[in-house]
Amino acid sequence: MDRIEDCYGFLLGKAYQKVWQMEKAALSQYGITPVQFVLLHVLWEKDGQKGVELGSRLRLDGATITGVLDRLEKMGLIERRPDLNDRRTNLIFLTPKGSELEKPLNQVTDAVNKEVISMFSEEEAKMFKSMLTKLGLGQKGHS
Repeated sequence: MDRIEDCYGFLLGKAYQKVWQMEKAALSQYGITPVQFVLLHVLWEKDGQKGVELGSRLRLDGATITGVLDRLEKMGLIERRPDLNDRRTNLIFLTPKGSELEKPLNQVTDAVNKEVISMFSEEEAKMFKSMLTKLGLGQKGHS
């Protein structure tokens, strides 16, 4: 490789940094980080999940998911409740405060997504999403 700009890892890292900073700045008005947002989003989809389910869905290790849950709990956005079927496990539920953030946080991240995707034609945007899905999630994308 002649130039670092020809390295996929470098290019992906720079793209990630740009989008992450855009999301971080947009979400900061609510005191939420991008990782906290994705965890809340999974709970908006289905409330009352186990921490291990959340970690699996988001591809986060146990220590990371625990730390994010701890911070969200301290912020009053989630609560842990014992699983009645397994006393060793807690289920994670949104508080009313956490539920109220669904609409405004989705609007913020939708705006960031629109800004990012505006750099591409419609065809490029579909291909880009397909490639990211295939690379990042190990799933075949849609053409």
